[in-house]
Amino acid sequence: MLFSSIPGLESTKEKLISASRNNHLAHALLFHGQEGTAGLAIALALATYVNCEIPGEHDACGACGSCQKMLKLIHPDVTFVFPVPSAPVKEEGKENGEEGKGGNILANWRQFVLQNPYGNLQDWISHNAFTKQLNISKAAGKTIIKTLSMRSFEGGYKIIVIWSPELMHDATANALLKVLEEPPPKTLFLLVANQPDKLLNTILSRTQKILVRGFMDAEIKEHLVVEERCSRDHAEQIAPLADGSMREAYRLAEEAVDINTSQFRDWMRICFRLDINEIVSFGDQIGKRDKEMQKTLLLAGLNVLRESLLKKAQLDMLMRTSLTDRKFIEEFGTNVLTEEKMVSLYQLFNEAHYHLERNANAKILFTALSFDAARVLRKKS
Repeated sequence: MLFSSIPGLESTKEKLISASRNNHLAHALLFHGQEGTAGLAIALALATYVNCEIPGEHDACGACGSCQKMLKLIHPDVTFVFPVPSAPVKEEGKENGEEGKGGNILANWRQFVLQNPYGNLQDWISHNAFTKQLNISKAAGKTIIKTLSMRSFEGGYKIIVIWSPELMHDATANALLKVLEEPPPKTLFLLVANQPDKLLNTILSRTQKILVRGFMDAEIKEHLVVEERCSRDHAEQIAPLADGSMREAYRLAEEAVDINTSQFRDWMRICFRLDINEIVSFGDQIGKRDKEMQKTLLLAGLNVLRESLLKKAQLDMLMRTSLTDRKFIEEFGTNVLTEEKMVSLYQLFNEAHYHLERNANAKILFTALSFDAARVLRKKS
């Protein structure tokens, strides 16, 4: 992973590169931010940079032996620690005895990160078809201590990348306290967390915390187009719904059916007319769709409410919807919605999203939601 492959975040990149070039880099860094941000990607890019044989002013060279190994995540001086199901060790080369879907857990990890560096814990579970609870076990702590006791293979930094340290066993965390406080020379700990408040205070106090912000809409749009994940028009619709998460943007770009503002508009028109046959038919259709697509429609609705509120407050410069959808939002927000109705709809969509995540029957949920939305929309001001 190179810094140049990560969209935006120029300020964060510059600070890390400057600290590395001036030998001011802390020995333990904690990258934290919401799910779908570039915490892991930034950590990997930094690991690539500090061991690069010919580092540039703004990035690693990407061509030397060290960079080539890091691009494949096979550098001998970089150790990856990540949550796996606890189990007795069965075979040599299989960490914690957990084989996962593809056999070797470390090979699975490399494949997972290379395919989706913005993935979350649930993606990692799905990638391996894990069925047991995950954690970073005592055995992982012992592996770290053993690794640090050996000399660097290539004479550069020995780097420990810990992904999701929130799931670290207390015994593992306590075992790391001493090496975090007094690490061997040229040792770098890179922790990547989404919920740093779940870490032990003794771990937090020994790390330099770096907040990795969510991606801006423009960064998501440009990245999706450059990576050829979708068309520019589709990227315009996806970016506001992703809400700073590149993981969510990737998922939306992969959807076979485009659920966007125009479909939400058609749904609201059915509700406003209180066409019972169409409402029931809509419930049947949406109930057959993938759950993630159903949730995306609700997110589109929440986004329309947000944009309508900004329009009412004459804060057009903060609106994120594409120009092609602005006409509907202006008419919907001006002619149909009052602030009271916006709040009511927001609560309905939020509650429906909550129940969908907990496996509610989508057909029943959306049919009932349509009638509830109709009552709100048709209510006299």
